[in-house]
Amino acid sequence: MYLLRSSAQGLSALEHNLAERLAEQMSMQTGARPSPGEQRSWSRSIPQLRADLIGAGLGGVELLVEYQLPLTSKRADVVLAGTHPRTGVPSYVVLELKQWSEASSFEDSDTLVRIDQYGDRGVLHPALQVEGYCEHLADFTSALAAEPHSLVGAAYLHNATDLGVEDLLVRPPTELGRVFTGQRRSDFVDYLRQHLSTDVAGADAADLLVRSATAPSRKLLEVAADEVQQREQFVLLDEQRAAYEHVLHAVERARHANQKTAVIVTGGPGSGKSVIALSLMGQLAREGRTVMHATGSRSFTQTLRKVAGRRSPRVQKLFGYFNSFMAAEPNGLDCLILDEAHRLRETSVNRYTRKELRAAGRPQVDELLSAARVPVFLLDEHQVVRPGERGTAEDVAAHAEAAGMRVERIGLDQQFRCGGSRLYVDWVLRLVGLAPGGPVPWEGDRGFDVSVVDSPGELEVGLARLNADGFTARMAAGYCWPWSDPRPDGTLVPDVEIDGWARPWNLRGDRAVGGAPPSALWATDPAGFGQVGCIYTAQGFEYDHAGVIIGPDFVWRDGRWVVVRSANRDPDFRSRTAVDDRQVDRLIRNVYKVLLTRGMRSVRLYSTDPQTRDFLRSLMRA
Repeated sequence: MYLLRSSAQGLSALEHNLAERLAEQMSMQTGARPSPGEQRSWSRSIPQLRADLIGAGLGGVELLVEYQLPLTSKRADVVLAGTHPRTGVPSYVVLELKQWSEASSFEDSDTLVRIDQYGDRGVLHPALQVEGYCEHLADFTSALAAEPHSLVGAAYLHNATDLGVEDLLVRPPTELGRVFTGQRRSDFVDYLRQHLSTDVAGADAADLLVRSATAPSRKLLEVAADEVQQREQFVLLDEQRAAYEHVLHAVERARHANQKTAVIVTGGPGSGKSVIALSLMGQLAREGRTVMHATGSRSFTQTLRKVAGRRSPRVQKLFGYFNSFMAAEPNGLDCLILDEAHRLRETSVNRYTRKELRAAGRPQVDELLSAARVPVFLLDEHQVVRPGERGTAEDVAAHAEAAGMRVERIGLDQQFRCGGSRLYVDWVLRLVGLAPGGPVPWEGDRGFDVSVVDSPGELEVGLARLNADGFTARMAAGYCWPWSDPRPDGTLVPDVEIDGWARPWNLRGDRAVGGAPPSALWATDPAGFGQVGCIYTAQGFEYDHAGVIIGPDFVWRDGRWVVVRSANRDPDFRSRTAVDDRQVDRLIRNVYKVLLTRGMRSVRLYSTDPQTRDFLRSLMRA
């Protein structure tokens, strides 16, 4: 997807209202309006690029402006499509256009840079930014994997002189990432001519790219073993890469300056938090740093242990739980990576805690802050789904500052789940009342499919067909039915019963029974299809196609959502003294938000309540 496609020559006729045209397209595609700064950037940078292309004799080259990278919501400023002048194969130049006139290195880092308008926060070096775009495009575009092609990338700082950005030019250029300034315009024009023919129009090459199928993403857990033990497998983009570099920089700073730093990374579902976590695990382990990974999710931790440590049981010890650090030596680790940190609890004490540790009664966040020189908290506050979970950015920052630590916050706005559709994630937040404005019709997004079905049987049949075609598919539901242990003969009890259709919940235990996988592996083991998952086995995971059963605990009445507490069977919600109705309302909304954002390609919705089903169907448009 892109906001505008035109030849360089044809762009001349559009320049007078270019920013307005792009803004209109963005509003239609994403539901969001660009900022005034972004519109100014379009009106200044793109005409400059067009003039350079015309001056280079490349009027026939096609420009794909604001090209959306597959399976993300990130956009490359411009992708130029044409034919390589020497080989005759399709040739693509990915460009990041910057209006910067001055930039310097961030605290002597060669990966982060300081720009006045961003204050004290470092941003990713533009050569690394465009390099990541190129790598991602190559990884996820089927045509580029199947056909001979040329792919290069560059950042063009057309307002800058070499002196103004001299720190950025120290970094050696690569094929996928280099920097040109306005002072080096002639070099930039020569570079374009080296990769794009002046004699052949770029329409065919552009068609090949935009019509290409998107290759399946590399699943997080399928490459975890190689990531942790051997080499980096993931391509990190923009804020992901900046967060990664900030952590590495903080670890190095802690070693030299003896300064502790708490890094707080916030982002919605599929924004890449776990990818950052595993990339850091791999890099820091390769550097010989003491590093551990911890979560508050038994399913997620056990799955990581199983997959990442499949060839080396020692690796499994790198993956622990939040309550594993009660007696940890202060600063015993260089880095502690806390994935799903929204699941932090007030205290680590439970019925198995030793007496001497129970007496201490420290907040869990203080234990984790103490355990490492650089604790990293990756969290999404909209994924708090159980009473007692209290992992918020504000709470973590307050505890870190009270301990005298430096605090760095990084927000992620990319979207890698839900087909890269930020539009869908925003739609879900409004649907369940976690964002203002109320539910709105689903306008559609080519990257993600949403539908409402009339029965759980229809839901299962559609998912089974996709599962048989080699995709991953799972059904999950709100906790609104009883949950029985397996029968003595090993068969599962079909507790989730709806109008004659019945299926069992996923297992609760740590061992396989009757052909069903342990609870921790329900989302990743092919044998998980056929059981209905719950929030505790779905959270933290992703699959290609999601089926969500909205139970009688969440119904639409008289123009608003009503939470029916009595219809929910989660044991954590039983005590009205411990968990009041307001908390339950928020937690149940969060539960359905999480279940609705597990799918990578599609979601099918079914509500057990006819009025709610009619309401959901009314939001669907062709």
